[in-house]
Amino acid sequence: MKVTFEREKLLSAFQTVTPVVPSRSPKPILQNIKLEVTKDTAYLMGTDLEIGIRVEVQGLKVDKAGSAILPTGRFGSILRESSDEKLELETDEKGVAVRGDRSNFRLPGHDPQEFPAIVSFNETRYHQLPGRLLREIVRRTVFATDNESSRYALGGVLIEFGAKKIEAIGTDGRRMAVVEAPAQAVGGHETIDTPTIIPSRAMTIIERAMGDQDADVMIAARGSDVLVKSPRATIYSRLVEGRFPRWRDVFPKRTEVQKIDFVVGPLLSAVRQAAIVTGDEQHGVNFTFGDGQLTLQAQAAEYGESRVQLPISYAGKQLAITLDHRFLVDFLRVLDPEKSITVELEDNDSAAVCSTDDGYRYVIMPLSRE
Repeated sequence: MKVTFEREKLLSAFQTVTPVVPSRSPKPILQNIKLEVTKDTAYLMGTDLEIGIRVEVQGLKVDKAGSAILPTGRFGSILRESSDEKLELETDEKGVAVRGDRSNFRLPGHDPQEFPAIVSFNETRYHQLPGRLLREIVRRTVFATDNESSRYALGGVLIEFGAKKIEAIGTDGRRMAVVEAPAQAVGGHETIDTPTIIPSRAMTIIERAMGDQDADVMIAARGSDVLVKSPRATIYSRLVEGRFPRWRDVFPKRTEVQKIDFVVGPLLSAVRQAAIVTGDEQHGVNFTFGDGQLTLQAQAAEYGESRVQLPISYAGKQLAITLDHRFLVDFLRVLDPEKSITVELEDNDSAAVCSTDDGYRYVIMPLSRE
């Protein structure tokens, strides 16, 4: 193999693959990244056997096709530290030679045949949606998952595929994020009755691999695994096994509800101010709505007290609820500061339901009010 790359483009692809590579593994070959070069394209591949990724590398000149195993840490350091615009990679019986205009490295070689195969996307049944939208779905759900849960399969995002939409749900049992988004089913790809729980780590890798492109992405659930393909990358992941909560039952059945509108930026600022005096064991902030304003109060014996007021367009009956400020901040941070949200409340014992006008809902269970 002999190929010349533009260093920055090779580095970008390498950094996309790196998060999949395990730092420790009973199979040492997995701690490397495989480079596969054909006559006009090149792919970098990594896997820990649970998640696999294949990323196309742009900006190259191929003199001889072939493949090589690249040590993740040292080759990554070469790409980051080198000042050369282009790097030449060549393999021989001694290993891999990396040459620039002002640098020259030789790395030990490994047999590329020992590296596990990374599946390609050859599905005829899948859902299609814009990459921008998939990135937003990940951002709005993955933070609410719980990798430590042993009772339910909460360490991932549940995806339900309908004929013209998908619904994504993340929960840790104390709060729940739900996104409904338009997506087109191809080949009758619907999985409403079959749980598709994608691990949180895989969802984060999928988001990063999408890059900034708005091109359409294809996603196919296959029973025990899922495949995602963009023009730049293909990602494979095994699914989380286990039972997901009946998430639709989490939404409270209201008899009398009050709806209060907010702009994200001012509300986020007020919550952060009130939370200044909370501690490691005390996360509750008291929210009182009434008389055209929201009053946020918190206190901790060792840190003091806070009282923050925010004008609101609400003139209904006084409502009070105590929420974990971290859960509300997590929700607000994934939204644009100028975006409007609606908060639905009934009483201090019922969940708060936050929603946007683009299919995003977020449930927060209340804390006992002190």
